This record gives sequence, structure tokens and C-alpha cells, in this order.
Amino acid sequence: MSVAVFTHSPVSARRPMVGRMFLAAVLAAVAGLMFGLDIGVISGALKFIAQEFQASEAAQEWIVSSMMFGAAVGALASGRASFMLGRRMSLTISAALFVIGALGCVTAHSVAELIIARAILGLAIGVASFVAPLYISEIADESRRGSLISVYQLMITSGILLAFVSDALFAYLGSWRWMLGIVAVPGALFLVGSFFLPDSPRWLMLRGRDKDALETLTALRNDPSVARQEMESIRAQLQEKQLGFSLFRTNPNFRRTVGLGIGLQIVQQLTGINVVMYYAPRIFEVAGFGQDGQLWGTAIVGLVNMLSTFIAISFVDKWGRRPMLIAGFIIMAFGMGALATLLGMGTPSDLSRYLSVAVLLLFIMGFAFSAGPLIWILCAEVQPLQGRDFGIACSTFTNWAANMLVGATFLTLLTALGPAHTFWLYAALNALFILFTMSFVPETRGVVLEAIERKLNAGMKLRDIGR
Repeated sequence: MSVAVFTHSPVSARRPMVGRMFLAAVLAAVAGLMFGLDIGVISGALKFIAQEFQASEAAQEWIVSSMMFGAAVGALASGRASFMLGRRMSLTISAALFVIGALGCVTAHSVAELIIARAILGLAIGVASFVAPLYISEIADESRRGSLISVYQLMITSGILLAFVSDALFAYLGSWRWMLGIVAVPGALFLVGSFFLPDSPRWLMLRGRDKDALETLTALRNDPSVARQEMESIRAQLQEKQLGFSLFRTNPNFRRTVGLGIGLQIVQQLTGINVVMYYAPRIFEVAGFGQDGQLWGTAIVGLVNMLSTFIAISFVDKWGRRPMLIAGFIIMAFGMGALATLLGMGTPSDLSRYLSVAVLLLFIMGFAFSAGPLIWILCAEVQPLQGRDFGIACSTFTNWAANMLVGATFLTLLTALGPAHTFWLYAALNALFILFTMSFVPETRGVVLEAIERKLNAGMKLRDIGR
């Protein structure tokens, strides 16, 4: 599970929330709701799909991972698309792809058709995961930017929860098509709503449409003087040209932060979070639960995931990135290790089944307040201004590529190694990530982005470019 977070300049004096700005940001964040729905629905539907199409474990892995393949492609294309077509139009295209992909899943009559439809959904997710937070960051004023971007993250976890609950309800009908097709409903609403979104003022200025940008900013801020002042700030920022690959080729310090961003995204995926999100019912089945227990247990996973996100929102700027990441990895390593121990005890008892649920939920909580949101924040914060778009695009692509690899191998690992050894592997990886964080990850809490960039270019160690 993943979401791109873009950070900007320090917060200025807070102003009252402007209605149009808030509505536009929330509507854009609906992309996150669809993102979460798509991630969550497959977990409950997969068993019924396998029964109807007699799908092998390899075919099931492709059904799951085809969405991540599409998302990786979408993430690669989204930067260019959002620049050429605009953020609003890119969101409209993403919404249309959500609807097309969902309807394709509903009407699929073979595994191949389902894989294609899921890949289309992945394209939509890849575009939305890059463009929606970027759009929100560009229409929000600096005093509300962080909270409004957090709404997008909250929408993702809410979408996962809704998907798990709807899966549990539709399971009584045995209808995987309804499970997958439910995404078309918010997709259609978002498609209609996207036509009423304003264009990003920053993008309008990039295209030389300063008059339109001023009109849009005035409507969003409800204060012409504030709008003009912000336009001047944007104009100054646009003087910093994005150098992208040329900077990567010539600047070894930039290569270090791109490498850190890629490493962080690989770490996020190898925690095992998407194993839980995509295959939660299978994990509950291994733990000895019946069908009802599998599906409603999965819904509880979604609820804990959503609620634990509030820990990150509330404390990331108080406790710091590194302490929260380290605490999260400790909790996740313990949770996976305890789950492996319980699954290796043989015939499950009632006590071991409920302990399995408890440690699995502990793992989810550890991820949701640490590696889930914080890695995206760090990936944006450590990139220098002139290479930020390129660096974030590299880390976003890596996220989905690693996501696909994990989704395409879990059932094979489960069969080859057995449940206990599979989860011991993930426990060991999470323990290793504690050392990775201590060795390479900087503490960026309260540090302006320009200071991070200066220390990076001075050749300081990555872990020292923050505080």
C-alpha cells in the first residue's frame, strides 16, 4: 500500500479554510478512496475467482500483481502526462480508467480478461497516486497543505476498509463480480466531479496562462491580494528548472538521494504489508478460521489500518521520522515473528487463532503509523529542488515494481517454504530494516528543504543531512 506525499515550504500564518479550496481538495482525494478500494477488494474476491475459473496459484498471483504492473506503467507516464495535459485532466483520465477497469472486471469471462482489466485499474492507480497529492499540494494554501494531503492518505485507508467490509457482505452472495465492480460507483462520481475541478494555478503558469492562474487563485483563496502574492512566489519557484536525468547523470550527491528513495520504497514493500492486504483471508485460513472469520477478520485489519494512520498524522512532526520508523519496524518484526511462531505450532487452538489475529493487527498498526506514510514523506523531503520530480518519479515506479514482485511471489513462497518460514522471512527483513534506518535515513523533522539540500551537496552522509 502506497501513497505519494509532497512537502513544501514552512507553514505561514494560518488562515480560515476556504470553501472552494477545501471542496476541490476533498474531491481530488476521492482518487485515494478508489485507490484503496482497488487494493482491498481483491483479497475477498480471489477465492471465488479461483473457484469459478479453476485458477492455479500462479494465475491468482498474476491476477493480483497485474494491477501493480499497470500502476508502475501509470506512474512512469504520469509525470509527463500531468505536465502536458495538466493535473485536472490527468485526474479525469484516471477516473475514466477506474470506471473502464472496474466494468472490465465485472464482465470478465476468463483469467486473461480479468488480468487485462486489473492492469487498466493499475494504470488509473499509477496516475492517481502521483497526480492527486501533487494537485492537492498546488491548490492548497501553505497553512492547510499538510492536512489536506493527509486527507488523501486517509481516503486510501478508508477505501481499503470499505473494500474489506463490502467483500465480507458480498461473500454471502458468493459474488466476486459485485466485489470488484463496486469501484465503478465512486469512479463514476469522481469522473463527473473532475470536470468541475479548477486547473492547478502552478500548471497554468507553467503554460504561460498567468491571467487564468490569477483568476483561479483568487477563487481558491477568496482574497485578491493573497492570490497576487502567491503568484509571485510561484513565479520565483518556477525559475528553478527541473533538470531530471541530466542532474542524475552529473551530480553524485543527487544519485545518492535517488538511491535512498528507491531503497526506502523497496523496504516499504518488503515489510510484508501488501501480503496482508492482498492475501489476508488466506492468512486467516492458514490460522484456522472459517470463511466468515476470514472475511470479517480482514475487515478488522482494514479498520486498524485506517485508525492507526491518525497516529502518524498526529505525531510525525512531534516525534520525528527516524524514531517512528524504528519503532514501527520493531513492532512489525515482533508481529511477523510471533505470527510465524503461532503458525508453526501445528493444529491451531482457539487461543492460538485469536493470538494470531492480535499479532497480525499489531503488525498492521506498526506499518500504518510508520513505514506507510513516513517513507513517502522522506522520499519527497530528501530530493533537491531541481531533481525533485525525477527523484519522486523513480521512487514511485520502484514502489509499484516492488509491490508487483511481492504480490506475484507470496503464494509461491507460502507453498515452497510453508506459512511459518514465510513469515519468519518477513520478520527477519523488518529487523534488518531497523539497521537500514539507523545507517542511512536522516531525521528531517523541522528542517527546511533548502538546508537538507545544502548538506547533501556538501557531501555529508545521508543520515546526517537532516537535523
